[in-house]
Amino acid sequence: MTSMRERRQQQALRLILPLDPNGSLVSAISLPSSRSSSSSSSSSSSSSGSGSSSSWLGINSLSDLKKLEILGHGHGGTVYKVCHEQTGMIYALKVLHEFGNLEDVEYQRQAMSEADIFTRVDTSEYIVRCFCVLDCGFAEGKGRRGDLCFVMEYMDMGSLHDILRKNKKLSENVISGIARNVLKGLQYLHGMQIVHGDIKPSNLLVNGTKGEVKLADFGASRVVINRNQDGTNSCMGTCAYMSPERMDPEKWNKDLCSGGFAGDIWSLGLVVMECYVGRFPLIQPGQKPDWVTLMCAICYEENVKPVLRMASVEFQSFCQRCLERDWKMRGTVEELLSHPFVNNRSDQSNGVMELVTQDSRD
Repeated sequence: MTSMRERRQQQALRLILPLDPNGSLVSAISLPSSRSSSSSSSSSSSSSGSGSSSSWLGINSLSDLKKLEILGHGHGGTVYKVCHEQTGMIYALKVLHEFGNLEDVEYQRQAMSEADIFTRVDTSEYIVRCFCVLDCGFAEGKGRRGDLCFVMEYMDMGSLHDILRKNKKLSENVISGIARNVLKGLQYLHGMQIVHGDIKPSNLLVNGTKGEVKLADFGASRVVINRNQDGTNSCMGTCAYMSPERMDPEKWNKDLCSGGFAGDIWSLGLVVMECYVGRFPLIQPGQKPDWVTLMCAICYEENVKPVLRMASVEFQSFCQRCLERDWKMRGTVEELLSHPFVNNRSDQSNGVMELVTQDSRD
């Protein structure tokens, strides 16, 4: 009898579309068949072999990839550093375990939504690239079992969360560069009518070779058909970084017209404040981040001035524009890209490179 491992390794590349309303699987498609040459070069920043401009890059099954180390764990999944043995190219392999478990339909929808988002975001230098998706499922009884695997661009410095754990606090110049990169990524996503939905340090990855910060993890993302539709009814995302209109929609989104784009801006505001103070900024050190505490901090308490007393006027202003509780008054991506904290620096990319240099010295 063929073992589970053998059946997984023999699977060809397939990308599954989202579930239909009845919860059954829809037909399979592939990712776009070609990418710009910059896509290949960005993925190989830490690799030793030559690459191909083809999106498949010679990967036909999981057996083509050698696991090197575990990069991290998340909800229902594991991320590995892997090597394509034929070319020597290095990738990150995100494995969603037991994706085919039909008992967890919401988990399936989230996974397939992420796969669908990756078919839409293929051209931005501020988004971590996904080169292909391996559906390693197989029929079992009336359902299916197996993993869904994303072959992705490898970011050699890990996440911003990893860097903050090591360096604690970052300079305003570094934070400015990070903010600009995230805003450019959000500008691209929002222009595609996509809400990220889970902006936080662990979902911002850093490439040390080029000094790039990119958005990752689209498990909580969604496509907004109507910009006036209510985008606060999604329970996905990380509570600590949720905006007031998502935490308490009865108070902060009474007209139910937030499409969710402003929520990404709120989350960015918390991220840059966290970079400055070296901890989650809305609660005191040692304070338990339970639901009630987070609700009060996010929806009612003063959150900028007490934390940023020693920061520059420009940085305080930037955070204030991100953290307006009324989402209609909050800064937009375009406004914030023109904000002095981001725009008045001669070369914002130097800020991220300063982070890379600082990390290499530590």
